[in-house]
Amino acid sequence: MKNVLVGQSGGPTAVINSSLAGVYETAKACGAPHVYGMQYGIEGVLEGKLIDLDTVLGDKMDIELLKRTPSSFLGSCRHKLPDPAVDEKPFVQLFELFRQNDIGAVFYIGGNDSMDTISKLSAYGKTVNSEIRFIGVPKTIDGDLKNKWIETSFGFDTACKVYSEMIGNIQRDCNSSKKYYHFIKLMGRSASHIALECALQTQPNICIISEEVQAKRMTLDNIVSQIAYFIAERAKIGWNFGTVLIPEGLIEFIPSMKKLIEELNDILAEHSEEIAQYEEIEKLQKVHSYLSPANAELFKSLPKHIALELCLDRDSHGNVQVSLIETESLISEMVSKRLEEMAEQGLYSGKFATQHHFFGYEGRCADPSNFDADYTYALGFNAAMLINAGLTGYMSSIRNLIAPTEDWIAGGVPITMMMNMERRAGKMKPVIKKALVNLNGRPYLRYASMRETLGLNTLYQYPGPIQYFGPSEICDRPSMTLLLEHDHDV
Repeated sequence: MKNVLVGQSGGPTAVINSSLAGVYETAKACGAPHVYGMQYGIEGVLEGKLIDLDTVLGDKMDIELLKRTPSSFLGSCRHKLPDPAVDEKPFVQLFELFRQNDIGAVFYIGGNDSMDTISKLSAYGKTVNSEIRFIGVPKTIDGDLKNKWIETSFGFDTACKVYSEMIGNIQRDCNSSKKYYHFIKLMGRSASHIALECALQTQPNICIISEEVQAKRMTLDNIVSQIAYFIAERAKIGWNFGTVLIPEGLIEFIPSMKKLIEELNDILAEHSEEIAQYEEIEKLQKVHSYLSPANAELFKSLPKHIALELCLDRDSHGNVQVSLIETESLISEMVSKRLEEMAEQGLYSGKFATQHHFFGYEGRCADPSNFDADYTYALGFNAAMLINAGLTGYMSSIRNLIAPTEDWIAGGVPITMMMNMERRAGKMKPVIKKALVNLNGRPYLRYASMRETLGLNTLYQYPGPIQYFGPSEICDRPSMTLLLEHDHDV
């Protein structure tokens, strides 16, 4: 076996280092003379930034500590390789570096863009008759990298348990003071998996599921009306408090807003330099002038601060940075106005005071749960075994995750099998399809069956902190989502 190169990419997680430990330990056991780490992902490699992991992982205790250390040990990046047919230069540079360091296998730990990098490197390697093998290790805490081969994404379990602890803490306070409605936005731009899992764990009064909003073609007004209804009903018995969970990406799932944002993405991709020259009011006017009539009308109706947030610089995917849009504030303001209208009509007589929260980074680099640490190490271990078996262009897969670890099923799937076309930065590109909340699945149906009861009552659950020592059914327990998807009683 030749030398091995491993890197981390995208946002860090609680357990991204556990997969690194799995790759390192298994590659060494399979005879790799050296295991090199990419400092700051593929971008760092292009700058010649490699580190010999043998110098920093000298003994068994170093590896054990790495399994439990959050964040990205090697550093991360969001660099995307171009299409080699358009720009071959970085590929030539990378493969020359691989040759110089006698690299026989490359592992890349990350999300959709990272798997795209592995797919491109593997395909390019075949065109130049390279024997180097490339394997991806799937990562995204949002839970949206999921299919029949990937049962759950690593870091999801930890993040949801951390958020659920904080939601439970807020609900204790809420039920004690009985004077605030807490609007809590939760990480998850592309799907509502985290919000749904936290709702199952904590039983808040209201949880908005973005996929349901999209499927039912709900408007912002519909969402506001739903929340106002529960608040008014609770006020009738003197309960002027509660919790509302909101997915980070909700605004993009509202059909009319989705159309507006899609057009904004294209406009800002094409006219970014021009629009950047203007101050706030002029910027809004210029953007308004490029919009189609229907979207222009909707854009004009938005509060100024929301319209400006929609015009912020795009993320690395070319999409609106939904985490910077204060959706929780927008909705609570609209609910407040609706309740004032209802009060004038004699339909509401309560008090409405709010607190706002956004749980994001707090969960992605917390100390990992036992389940996450074991699962992620297994993914790294399996990735090295796929290389040892002579495979390339594959993603590591571990299934049967609700069973004891000894009964987990290891395998691999070609990354190209999971690709579909998606609009990025105004252009159609092949990416791994985002897995949305299944509205016919048991996790959603379980929550939907409880919605009315939770809204009209106070049935909060308080999960508390992550447990590490004690009965396995408590300390090693996977997410409620995963258990329900496997028809397990919870």
